[in-house]
Amino acid sequence: MEHNPKVLIIYTGGTIGMINDPKTGALKSINFKHLYNNIPELKQIDYQLDVISFDIPIDSSEMNASNWTFLANLIATKYEDYDGFVILHGSDTMAYTASALSFMLLGLKKPVILTGSQLPIGKIRTDGKENLITAIEIAGLRDIHDEPIIQEVAVYFEYHLYRGNRASKISANAFEAFDSPNYPNLAVAGVEIEFDEQELFRTAAPKLEVFTEFNTRVGLVKLFPSMSIPSIKGFFDFTINEAIVLETFGSGNMFSSTAFNTIIADYIEAGGLVLNITQCMKGKVVFGKYETSEIFKKLGVINGVDLTTEAALAKLMYVLGRTTEKEERIELLNSSLCGEMLRK
Repeated sequence: MEHNPKVLIIYTGGTIGMINDPKTGALKSINFKHLYNNIPELKQIDYQLDVISFDIPIDSSEMNASNWTFLANLIATKYEDYDGFVILHGSDTMAYTASALSFMLLGLKKPVILTGSQLPIGKIRTDGKENLITAIEIAGLRDIHDEPIIQEVAVYFEYHLYRGNRASKISANAFEAFDSPNYPNLAVAGVEIEFDEQELFRTAAPKLEVFTEFNTRVGLVKLFPSMSIPSIKGFFDFTINEAIVLETFGSGNMFSSTAFNTIIADYIEAGGLVLNITQCMKGKVVFGKYETSEIFKKLGVINGVDLTTEAALAKLMYVLGRTTEKEERIELLNSSLCGEMLRK
């Protein structure tokens, strides 16, 4: 390699950025501008590292579309200056941010790696140091053709690298906090970092396209037995929500309900979109596999195949912002845009 990889670390907040105040014992945000003082192991990585921190670190529960826009624009502004990017982020909504950025940064040909931790970096048993060090290393790795090995938004956590729009947080307290239930790991970090080269995403787009005009008029409805249909009718109001993610049973099934069918039919007739995904961690929606899902095809509900909830919401926000033409919206939802779902 002719030059040392140059990686930009973007600190948004989250558990990874907390240390104990020596006077009070309380947790406080670390000053990542003094990165090497807090994590001296980074001195052994032969990379050029720069750090940009949010002025006020935010809890990931407060993350929203304006923060995603800031991150996407920041990466676009610095895109030519760095070989890769590492975003330090709270784990609770990390998969939502990773999914959103994958649609905001279509045409990405450099790594954008999100990572964090379950224990603060100031704790002796923290998982944060390994997560950060390995995420940085991956962000700078190049192949034999001197191209970045990772050319997509990804999540690195506890020795595993996942496609960002395929990952979900599965544990609130285990170090193995994330999984990619419907897509193979992009890499596993052991003595060596082993990449599954066949599963790495490569865009056909000629250049990076930054799109941040997300339309957030999206609702989420999770079905459950004996649910009250009148209680959810308000969600299916096109003047409030232009699209609904519907989490259904198994391979895309729902209970029999003429009232609910009518609500969905009227909503779609008014211009709304309904995207059907499964509540199950693994598997996909298959219309017509059972009689209880056949009605969706007749109503015009869109098959979300194996989308995660996080990716389904982000994709709808992207599609609604991209175009107002209903047929074009449907076409985009039926397509895999950045490796977020199986092709139909």
